[in-house]
Amino acid sequence: MTVQKTNPKTNPKTNSGNFFEDFRIGQKLVHATPRTVTAGDAALYTSLFGPRFPVQSSAEFARSLGLPEAPMDDLLTFHIIFGKTVADISLNAVANLGYAECRFLRPVYAGDTLAATSDVIGLKENSNGKTGIVYVRSTGTNQRGETVASWVRWVMVRKGDEAAPVPEAVVPQLADVVSVSDLALPEANFSDYDFALAGSPHRWGDYEPGEQIDHIDGMTIEEAEHMMATRAFQNTAKVHFNQFTEGKGRFGRRLIYGGHVISLARALSFNGLGNAAFVAAINAGAHVAPCFAGDTVYAWSRIVEKAELPGRDDCGALRVNMIATKDYPCADFPLKDEAGKNHAAVILNLDYWVIMPK
Repeated sequence: MTVQKTNPKTNPKTNSGNFFEDFRIGQKLVHATPRTVTAGDAALYTSLFGPRFPVQSSAEFARSLGLPEAPMDDLLTFHIIFGKTVADISLNAVANLGYAECRFLRPVYAGDTLAATSDVIGLKENSNGKTGIVYVRSTGTNQRGETVASWVRWVMVRKGDEAAPVPEAVVPQLADVVSVSDLALPEANFSDYDFALAGSPHRWGDYEPGEQIDHIDGMTIEEAEHMMATRAFQNTAKVHFNQFTEGKGRFGRRLIYGGHVISLARALSFNGLGNAAFVAAINAGAHVAPCFAGDTVYAWSRIVEKAELPGRDDCGALRVNMIATKDYPCADFPLKDEAGKNHAAVILNLDYWVIMPK
């Protein structure tokens, strides 16, 4: 059952979101509102982030691989489902901390309707007594009830009443890496993949573990596009869209939604990973530092692992560690300083699997 805390200063019919003490282990949250995805969403996603991956860009290219049409970008699917969960999970969040066990299981096409549920799997109050960490497993389904994506995320949430009792801490054990055997095999057949039209000649076999790729390009985040994205994804977290409240907070301005940075970095990765056709899974992810409008995002990647896909000789999987920075070109691949701490410019550390033609 969803526990909703009303705002006594406004109206008992309004929802001020769940605070840390409102969550319980085993609680299932059914999120409003189902959302039908349209071709307009795909066009807006391209306008916001500029991805150039051919399968999602061209219906004819997608059909040449046996798909019915161009699918939605995997991260667009992620954003829409994620946005459904905010009102119940992170409306009172201080920060979204990380991701694990994220899998993209089915392609989403224009006309599909996405809905979301979440299960609370972990709770841990912070030592300051003012906040706590909430762990949830969120699941997105289409109109046929098929799971299209699922993930675990953990978020720091404020307490509404600092004196409120909280349950005993439970921290879930999560896999470090999504197993290759758990990756969904792509419905596309890459046997006739056109590398010239794709814009990159580099195949799965051209990459080796340990290889580092500077994606070179940078992209500046504008306030208007970030606001448009949070509205498009129906992400209602006030830290992203309410300058009146955030102007009084610790940063004095709105935070850029972390998923916005993920999509920007993925789009930038086309220069060097242009044939990484699908995101199959996110093994781990951390928003290392805040990002604000006016920051310029750069990205670089390190190939962590190569894997054959069972029963497939037309494509393979690459495990990639992608680092994004702000206002810091990545030619020297910053990650850790001499003391082992993240470089001050690092804003994202994402470990994920992609599918690439052979």
